[in-house]
Amino acid sequence: QVQLVESGGGQVQPGGSLRLSCATSGLPSDGYSIGWFRRALGKEREGLSCINMREGLAEHADSIKGRFTTSRDQNKHTAFLQMNNLNSDDTATYFCSTNCNLITGGFRYEVSHWSHSWGQGIQVTVSS
Repeated sequence: QVQLVESGGGQVQPGGSLRLSCATSGLPSDGYSIGWFRRALGKEREGLSCINMREGLAEHADSIKGRFTTSRDQNKHTAFLQMNNLNSDDTATYFCSTNCNLITGGFRYEVSHWSHSWGQGIQVTVSS
C-alpha cells in the first residue's frame, strides 16, 4: 500500500526556516516523482515543486524560487522541501504527492496511478 507521510512543519517566525520531509512507502524504488503543494486558508491549492526521485532533478514554481529547495534521499525514499526566509504568505497546509511530472523548464500537475497519492498534510504557520 502506498503511503506518503509529511513531517517537519510547525510555527516559525518571519525570516525563519523549516525543512519538510515526505517519507514514502509502497512505491517502486525510484520510478516516480514527488510534488510539494500547499493550500492556504481561503485560497486554491498551489503547486510548489516536483522532483524526479530517480534523477534528483527538481523544478520549482516561480513564486518560491530562490527561497525553497527540493531534494531527496533516494535510499530512504524521502523527499524534502527546505524553506528559507519564510513570511506570513507561506502560512498554509503543505502536502506531498505523487501527482506531478517534470516538463521542459518546469513541472505540471499530473494524476498518478497510485492508489494513495497524497500525504495527510502538515501545517506551517509563519507568525511572530
